[in-house]
Amino acid sequence: MRKYFAIFVTAMLFAVSSFAGLAQDLGYWRAASSNAATITGDIGIGKAKVIINFATFPLVQVRRLNPAEVSSVFDADVNAGIEGTLYRSRVPGNKKFLHHNTLCGDENTTWMATYVSGKSMQVAFFSGDTEPVFKFGAIQNSPALCGVYTYVR
Repeated sequence: MRKYFAIFVTAMLFAVSSFAGLAQDLGYWRAASSNAATITGDIGIGKAKVIINFATFPLVQVRRLNPAEVSSVFDADVNAGIEGTLYRSRVPGNKKFLHHNTLCGDENTTWMATYVSGKSMQVAFFSGDTEPVFKFGAIQNSPALCGVYTYVR
Protein backbone atom coordinates (compact mmCIF):
# COMPACT_ATOMS: atom_id res chain seq x y z
CA MET A 1 0.00 0.00 0.00
CA ARG A 2 2.80 2.42 0.88
CA LYS A 3 4.50 1.65 -2.42
CA TYR A 4 1.38 2.63 -4.41
CA PHE A 5 0.94 5.79 -2.36
CA ALA A 6 4.57 6.80 -3.01
CA ILE A 7 4.11 6.18 -6.75
CA PHE A 8 0.89 8.21 -6.73
CA VAL A 9 2.50 11.15 -4.90
CA THR A 10 5.51 11.10 -7.22
CA ALA A 11 3.25 11.06 -10.29
CA MET A 12 1.17 13.96 -8.94
CA LEU A 13 4.26 16.05 -8.16
CA PHE A 14 5.60 15.42 -11.64
CA ALA A 15 2.26 16.38 -13.22
CA VAL A 16 1.99 19.59 -11.20
CA SER A 17 5.58 20.63 -11.88
CA SER A 18 5.17 19.90 -15.59
CA PHE A 19 2.02 22.02 -15.74
CA ALA A 20 3.66 24.84 -13.80
CA GLY A 21 6.54 24.92 -16.29
CA LEU A 22 4.13 25.31 -19.19
CA ALA A 23 2.13 28.04 -17.50
CA GLN A 24 4.96 30.22 -16.20
CA ASP A 25 4.16 33.06 -18.61
CA LEU A 26 0.46 33.19 -17.70
CA GLY A 27 -0.78 36.16 -15.70
CA TYR A 28 -0.29 39.89 -15.47
CA TRP A 29 3.05 41.48 -16.44
CA ARG A 30 4.18 45.10 -16.05
CA ALA A 31 6.06 46.83 -18.87
CA ALA A 32 9.78 47.03 -17.99
CA SER A 33 11.63 47.97 -21.18
CA SER A 34 11.28 51.40 -22.76
CA ASN A 35 9.65 49.97 -25.90
CA ALA A 36 7.13 48.01 -23.80
CA ALA A 37 6.33 51.14 -21.81
CA THR A 38 5.81 53.25 -24.93
CA ILE A 39 4.09 50.71 -27.21
CA THR A 40 2.21 47.94 -25.39
CA GLY A 41 2.03 48.99 -21.78
CA ASP A 42 1.33 46.14 -19.37
CA ILE A 43 0.13 42.80 -20.76
CA GLY A 44 -1.76 39.80 -19.49
CA ILE A 45 -1.49 36.27 -20.86
CA GLY A 46 -4.31 33.78 -20.37
CA LYS A 47 -4.87 30.28 -21.68
CA ALA A 48 -6.78 31.52 -24.73
CA LYS A 49 -6.12 35.27 -24.86
CA VAL A 50 -3.56 38.00 -24.56
CA ILE A 51 -4.49 41.42 -23.23
CA ILE A 52 -2.45 44.34 -24.51
CA ASN A 53 -3.33 47.83 -23.30
CA PHE A 54 -6.83 46.67 -22.25
CA ALA A 55 -7.58 45.11 -25.67
CA THR A 56 -8.10 41.33 -25.83
CA PHE A 57 -6.85 39.14 -28.68
CA PRO A 58 -7.08 35.36 -29.25
CA LEU A 59 -4.08 33.25 -28.32
CA VAL A 60 -3.28 29.59 -29.00
CA GLN A 61 -0.19 27.82 -27.68
CA VAL A 62 1.58 26.21 -30.65
CA ARG A 63 4.62 24.56 -29.06
CA ARG A 64 7.50 24.83 -26.63
CA LEU A 65 10.71 26.46 -27.85
CA ASN A 66 13.97 24.65 -27.09
CA PRO A 67 17.04 26.45 -25.65
CA ALA A 68 18.67 27.13 -29.04
CA GLU A 69 15.43 28.61 -30.40
CA VAL A 70 14.97 30.82 -27.34
CA SER A 71 18.56 32.06 -27.53
CA SER A 72 18.15 32.94 -31.21
CA VAL A 73 15.58 35.64 -30.44
CA PHE A 74 16.09 36.56 -26.77
CA ASP A 75 19.14 37.52 -24.73
CA ALA A 76 19.39 34.11 -23.06
CA ASP A 77 22.19 31.61 -22.43
CA VAL A 78 21.67 28.54 -24.61
CA ASN A 79 23.50 26.38 -22.05
CA ALA A 80 21.14 27.30 -19.18
CA GLY A 81 18.49 24.73 -20.17
CA ILE A 82 15.89 27.40 -20.82
CA GLU A 83 12.62 27.00 -22.69
CA GLY A 84 10.08 29.35 -24.16
CA THR A 85 6.65 29.18 -25.73
CA LEU A 86 5.41 29.98 -29.22
CA TYR A 87 1.84 31.23 -29.60
CA ARG A 88 -0.40 31.98 -32.55
CA SER A 89 -2.42 35.17 -32.28
CA ARG A 90 -4.17 37.75 -34.43
CA VAL A 91 -3.59 41.43 -33.68
CA PRO A 92 -4.77 43.59 -36.59
CA GLY A 93 -2.15 45.79 -38.18
CA ASN A 94 -4.33 48.85 -37.76
CA LYS A 95 -4.74 48.36 -33.98
CA LYS A 96 -3.19 51.32 -32.18
CA PHE A 97 -1.72 51.00 -28.71
CA LEU A 98 0.06 53.58 -26.54
CA HIS A 99 1.10 56.80 -28.30
CA HIS A 100 -0.71 55.54 -31.46
CA ASN A 101 1.92 52.81 -31.99
CA THR A 102 1.26 49.43 -33.62
CA LEU A 103 3.08 46.14 -33.00
CA CYS A 104 4.14 45.33 -36.58
CA GLY A 105 3.59 48.49 -38.58
CA ASP A 106 0.58 47.99 -40.84
CA GLU A 107 0.94 44.18 -40.89
CA ASN A 108 -1.06 41.80 -38.68
CA THR A 109 0.80 40.39 -35.69
CA THR A 110 0.35 36.62 -35.99
CA TRP A 111 2.98 35.05 -33.72
CA MET A 112 4.15 35.67 -30.17
CA ALA A 113 7.12 34.00 -28.45
CA THR A 114 7.74 34.23 -24.71
CA TYR A 115 10.67 33.47 -22.44
CA VAL A 116 10.45 33.69 -18.65
CA SER A 117 13.44 33.95 -16.33
CA GLY A 118 12.59 34.46 -12.67
CA LYS A 119 10.24 37.45 -12.43
CA SER A 120 11.11 38.75 -15.89
CA MET A 121 9.54 37.85 -19.21
CA GLN A 122 10.62 38.73 -22.72
CA VAL A 123 8.08 38.70 -25.54
CA ALA A 124 8.78 38.81 -29.28
CA PHE A 125 6.03 39.62 -31.76
CA PHE A 126 6.12 38.46 -35.39
CA SER A 127 4.11 39.05 -38.54
CA GLY A 128 3.54 36.62 -41.42
CA ASP A 129 1.54 33.47 -41.97
CA THR A 130 4.42 31.01 -41.68
CA GLU A 131 5.98 30.08 -38.36
CA PRO A 132 9.15 32.06 -37.64
CA VAL A 133 12.45 30.23 -38.15
CA PHE A 134 14.20 30.27 -34.79
CA LYS A 135 17.86 30.14 -35.87
CA PHE A 136 20.52 32.69 -34.96
CA GLY A 137 21.11 34.31 -38.35
CA ALA A 138 17.59 33.88 -39.65
CA ILE A 139 15.70 35.44 -36.77
CA GLN A 140 17.82 38.57 -36.32
CA ASN A 141 17.59 39.43 -40.03
CA SER A 142 13.94 38.43 -40.40
CA PRO A 143 11.52 41.13 -41.56
CA ALA A 144 8.83 39.18 -39.66
CA LEU A 145 10.36 40.07 -36.26
CA CYS A 146 8.41 43.13 -35.12
CA GLY A 147 10.03 43.72 -31.76
CA VAL A 148 11.16 42.28 -28.43
CA TYR A 149 9.69 43.59 -25.18
CA THR A 150 10.52 43.02 -21.51
CA TYR A 151 8.02 42.72 -18.67
CA VAL A 152 8.28 42.00 -14.94
CA ARG A 153 6.07 40.74 -12.12
